[in-house]
Amino acid sequence: MRHVPAHQAREAAIGCLAAQLGDALVAPLFWFALLGLPGAALLRFASTAHALWGDGIHAGGQGWRWAGQWAAGAHAALAWLPARLTAVLIVLLGGAARCLAQLPAQARRNPGPDGGWPVAAMALALGVHLRQPGAGTLNAGGRPPAPADTVRACAIGSRTALVATLLACGCGFL
Repeated sequence: MRHVPAHQAREAAIGCLAAQLGDALVAPLFWFALLGLPGAALLRFASTAHALWGDGIHAGGQGWRWAGQWAAGAHAALAWLPARLTAVLIVLLGGAARCLAQLPAQARRNPGPDGGWPVAAMALALGVHLRQPGAGTLNAGGRPPAPADTVRACAIGSRTALVATLLACGCGFL
């Protein structure tokens, strides 16, 4: 078994928390609030298909390449706005409103259309750098994450989840 240094494990955990906060919670809530159950189901279908088929290269042959490309494009389109909303909530609820101006530049360091936004926001809110394989380092000027930063990330994530849920519920009453 390969040993992973503690700071790298913290970077991965914090990055995964932020990315999944947007992809698995805020995005479905967003589409549910906007289009009801069909909207949430469409997003989850696109997300699951993207996870299964990727970009079509590993989908078991050329006959499935179109499905993988469709799934990747649909997921990217459906996650575009929710990822940015998640990032704004993370920065604001993390007490780092001063970092909003830096957010777009940091998010662009991640080649994906959605994942870079929440992860960059969490890095900025915590004042840490988060290395992502194949995407470089977000908030490179930040310090390495300490154990307390993992706890802070969970607290910011919990507040973000609560506010996003309340906003989605509020939209249902309008």
